Amino acid sequence: MTMRARIATTLIAFGLTTAPALAETIEVRMLNRGENGSMVFEPDYVELKPGDSVKFRVGHKSHNAASIDGMVPEDYAGFKGQINEIEVTFDMPGFYGIKCSPHFAMGMVMLIKVGEADLTEAFRKAEVPGRARGRFDAIFARMDQAKAAQ
Repeated sequence: MTMRARIATTLIAFGLTTAPALAETIEVRMLNRGENGSMVFEPDYVELKPGDSVKFRVGHKSHNAASIDGMVPEDYAGFKGQINEIEVTFDMPGFYGIKCSPHFAMGMVMLIKVGEADLTEAFRKAEVPGRARGRFDAIFARMDQAKAAQ
């Protein structure tokens, strides 16, 4: 066995492999119509481990995915995909509000939780258009209900 193979075997045995090798990619569809009405992300809420990625898949060529200012962890630069599919890796724990820029006012939003994070009242009250507010409030209510059931 070569020295490189011995080192790799030792690292694997002790669980010291790098995070990207263990990272997952979750697919989120951007749709004109879905289970929760028109202009939706499906699913609209996902939980990730740091280092996991989300692949935003286009259901119609008019959608994109972008982070919402004020609804991301502090010091996160944000992202904005073109009108197309995009894959984004989330390394920083926290909550991320995501929108489709052309359809934000129509409520096309979703929420991503990365790692261990607390949903703050300030995050819950972030300023977003009315339909987006309704969708976020529905996501928050489902999260609260799941937490209460634990």
